[in-house]
Amino acid sequence: MKIVFKFIFLFLISCQIFAQVPANFQWLADGSGYRDVQEGEIVQVSMPSGEQKTLVGKLLLTPRGMGASLPIRSYTMTSSGDKALIYTNTRRVWRYDTRGDYWVADLKSKSLKQLGKGLPESSLMFAKFSPDGQKVAYVSQHNVYAEDLASGKITQLTQDGTERIINGTFDWAYEEEFDCRDGFRWSDDSQQIAYWQLDARKIRNFLMINNTDSIYSFNVPVEYPKVGETPSPYKIGVVSAAGGKTSWMDIPGDPQNTYLPRMEWSGKPNELVVQQLNRKQNHSTLMYVNTKNGKAKTFYTESDKAWIDIKSRWDNDPVGWDWIADGKEFLWVSEKDGWRHTYRVSRDGKKETLITKGDFDMIEPVRIDEKNNTYYFMASPDNATQSYLYKTALDGTGKAVRVSPKELSGTHRYEIAPAGRYAIHSFSNARTAPMMEWITLPDHKAVDAEGSIANNMDKVNAIKNNIEFFRVTTAEGVEVDAWMVKPNDFDPNKKYPIVYFVYGEPASSTVKDTYGTGRNRIYEGSMAADGYIYASMDNRGTPSPKGSAWRKAIYRNIGRINIRDMAGAATAMFERFPFIDTSRVAVHGWSGGGSSTLNLLFQYPKIFKTGISVAAVGNQLTYDNIYQERYMGIPQENREDFVLGSPVTHAGNLVGNLLYIHGTGDDNVHYQNAEMLLNELIKHDKVFQFMAYPNRSHSISEGAGTNRHLRTLCTEYLKRNCPPGGR
Repeated sequence: MKIVFKFIFLFLISCQIFAQVPANFQWLADGSGYRDVQEGEIVQVSMPSGEQKTLVGKLLLTPRGMGASLPIRSYTMTSSGDKALIYTNTRRVWRYDTRGDYWVADLKSKSLKQLGKGLPESSLMFAKFSPDGQKVAYVSQHNVYAEDLASGKITQLTQDGTERIINGTFDWAYEEEFDCRDGFRWSDDSQQIAYWQLDARKIRNFLMINNTDSIYSFNVPVEYPKVGETPSPYKIGVVSAAGGKTSWMDIPGDPQNTYLPRMEWSGKPNELVVQQLNRKQNHSTLMYVNTKNGKAKTFYTESDKAWIDIKSRWDNDPVGWDWIADGKEFLWVSEKDGWRHTYRVSRDGKKETLITKGDFDMIEPVRIDEKNNTYYFMASPDNATQSYLYKTALDGTGKAVRVSPKELSGTHRYEIAPAGRYAIHSFSNARTAPMMEWITLPDHKAVDAEGSIANNMDKVNAIKNNIEFFRVTTAEGVEVDAWMVKPNDFDPNKKYPIVYFVYGEPASSTVKDTYGTGRNRIYEGSMAADGYIYASMDNRGTPSPKGSAWRKAIYRNIGRINIRDMAGAATAMFERFPFIDTSRVAVHGWSGGGSSTLNLLFQYPKIFKTGISVAAVGNQLTYDNIYQERYMGIPQENREDFVLGSPVTHAGNLVGNLLYIHGTGDDNVHYQNAEMLLNELIKHDKVFQFMAYPNRSHSISEGAGTNRHLRTLCTEYLKRNCPPGGR
């Protein structure tokens, strides 16, 4: 029992991975057990016995002359299990810590060696063993290297990497909007490496100003393509792992007006498979590329009236291609029939079979179990706020069957082992903190009945809040999911202020039956104890599993249709719940939610009286091209949509109370949005409160005391302008 619960705690930690940094929890290839990091060592555990052995101990992880072992940020191992690649001493690149040092621990010779000797400290990125385990490739300072493990010879494979010629990784926009970070791939025979090259020289720098880190201020340049600007041109190169000249692939299409978000080796010798999107991201083309002559051949295309999502939208790991049937077929996700479904497609693209049949969305894939002809995936056909494990026949002959227990209503998550025998199952809902258990499949039985979720539900500290989920219908006939947390001392005969938490754009939804829903992270104390109603609603355009028509209704309508839905939902709630005090209505949001907050205050001032907007896109023409053009089109063609959806256009309508907050070092939603908005408010003689956080990024989390100060500021403003308590 102790081992299981200890593992569960560590599993929660090891799964907090980002970008393309490997998870510390790793199933063994045959599904008979797993590896993980425990107390600074890599251990291997057999299933179901729980028998544990240390693979890489602290002694082996201690470099000569150092008194402490290397802290493990993550690791990978060769397929034979004789070497471990240790990632440590990491540094952040924009969002995530994808740059650091790598060491190889040889389990046979009991030796430890640092890679990239002579290269700057913490400069290596995405190091990977070659399939034969004899070499490691990595990126440093925008060049690709290969290092022979036996001889220690380092070969620089690209020579032209600079700040703006980017080899083996990506620019800001690709990283932020496509989740593209790891930009090179080993060939199956360990002889070649294929890599992206992005030319960011034509992307203009956005200049942020750092006023805090020296007496004289200095510029912080970010290669940031604003909406309407062309993307960084890409190329795909293939080079020998021994060094030599790069062969550039001849991929059709203008690289300055298309994107290439996916590239992998196809499983056949000397062949790549790539996905190309047009500039508007509403046409997808799959191609095979012959690496001998560089020629590309199209084999599968798809178009959409709005946009086409790519793998990172529904898969935690956007790297890889899901080949099945010994490479004769692959799995592909599409919304072509109005729902997000998985299809089985022949290698030549001419035949496809729908696997996840039904009028529902496949939320995300979980495991392909070819041996048992089973495809596991997450879905929730009856409640878009929840998520459950389903399975169906991989050959497309069956119907989807729910696997998650019916008695556990909420949000489930699974890590299923290869061969589908074991899984880690986690569960939570808005009233229940996360719980985890080992299970067997396909029967979904707990390995340890005593430690199972079902056996311990009454022992979990239930979250004490008065949250309830419900649906309301707007005057336009749109049914909207919502939640509400009532005050602790709620009296239905009194009227209470209501505070709405909003987002409203395609990147996220706020109405989910999962742990954390109903808590206000910018409020100091308890809103329920202080006498507030806290609520949220999900409008059309949010990524809820309600079909593509729901999600794509927002196309060219950000700042309009989502705002109408939110205002309509609030109005419907006022009619349904007479205990809401309509004279005390507040709204808050961050990033896209900050934009929605501004638009709600400006476009519906009779409904929303107080707003707290953080890091908002005040002017849609300031945001990056990949995101904004995907959902809004290209401003050279339909500029009026961008203008009409931007808060700055409606700022003169402000009547109520506004607190606006922005970090001056925000590389995502630039601080210029704040100054543009302030200028409009000043022009119209509008009184408001403004707080700039010096040199803070989009998260406004850096610096001593920042989080506490932000909470204090927001709480004081809310209490002063939207007083709590029943009346």
